[in-house]
Amino acid sequence: MGMNRVKVGDLAPDFTLPSHDGGVVRLSSLRGHHVVLFFYPKDGSPGCTRENCLVRDRLDEFKELDAVVIGISKDSLDKHKRFAERYKLTHLLLSDADGEVSRRYGALGFLGLFTRRITFVIDRNGVIRYIHQSINPASHVEAALKALREITS
Repeated sequence: MGMNRVKVGDLAPDFTLPSHDGGVVRLSSLRGHHVVLFFYPKDGSPGCTRENCLVRDRLDEFKELDAVVIGISKDSLDKHKRFAERYKLTHLLLSDADGEVSRRYGALGFLGLFTRRITFVIDRNGVIRYIHQSINPASHVEAALKALREITS
């Protein structure tokens, strides 16, 4: 819970990170769309696998709400690629290897050793509209969809 913790109503801190599909994602280039940014601890762990598979299974609902869904962890691009292939994940997985983006979003855990499970819903103007923090992976997908429905209605 560092001093630089972002809050609802803040402009989402911009970043540029490499994605598992070989591209590079710059957050500010997604303006005009809603963005669901979910930070998670580790590719392949039970909770993170569940969360990413739930995102995969409900991606159409996110797309209907004009939302781009992005997962971020400190895992390498190679790990992300294998994880995405194994579970047929089609949303973007970004590698925050040095933890800098996670730190800016207050998603870095104790001593920076792990990433917290925390989800940000960002509106079309780049403003953080909702933050969900829970150890329950399934709750993140539900909470993000609910928040998106509220800001798009």
